[in-house]
Amino acid sequence: MHFEFRRHVSAISPVTDSVTFRVDRLFETAAQNTSADLSHLIDPSYEYHSPRELRWHLADRLGLAPKAVRLREAA
Repeated sequence: MHFEFRRHVSAISPVTDSVTFRVDRLFETAAQNTSADLSHLIDPSYEYHSPRELRWHLADRLGLAPKAVRLREAA
């Protein structure tokens, strides 16, 4: 599955002292250049440390292998 996400405001994690981000919007992108808003599948208040963490979270949520999830950040 292919997903595209838009970041929300970044912050610094008090635990790891690294930059984190929230996901503003999450879209599943299809081969026909259409997209479906799947933002409801994730917690909008969660602070992700990396796109990789988001990819693993989506894979777990959808019952897929992480390598089956393709993720890119919207421009």
